[in-house]
Amino acid sequence: MQQLHQARDDAYAMVRTRASISAGTSAVPALGLDIAADVAILLQLIPAVNERFGLSHKQLEGYGPEVRDMIAASRSNTGMSMVGVEVTKTLVTYALKKIAGRAVVKQVLKFVPFLGWAANAAIGFRAMKYLGNAHVDDCYAIVEKILDMETAPIS
Repeated sequence: MQQLHQARDDAYAMVRTRASISAGTSAVPALGLDIAADVAILLQLIPAVNERFGLSHKQLEGYGPEVRDMIAASRSNTGMSMVGVEVTKTLVTYALKKIAGRAVVKQVLKFVPFLGWAANAAIGFRAMKYLGNAHVDDCYAIVEKILDMETAPIS
């Protein structure tokens, strides 16, 4: 469990770093730059978090069918669609649509000098942190289930 907690702390730190990068690109008053940057950040962040928890697509091949079935069921039942799968631009775009309202506000704020740019950076940081931390929490929950399966008494 200590390793699992350390993996979660490491992943949260990764998310904070990437959220700061997202905030920086969100502050730049160029339309669409922040969205392109967020896609690129998530294309790197999600696989890194998956790997940190031992849940990358390749790592899942090492698990038995019972564990793989449990992970697949968890993904489909709770919307954990980025755990243990190949992360694509389409999948990342779907994740960004969850925060689409914020994206529209961010684009409008680009036209308000200084105050709008600062607000845009704050929105970018919070949106990336929300998506990243939600994925970390999903990975943590799945690994907890795997550990429970492995330590459950055999009947």
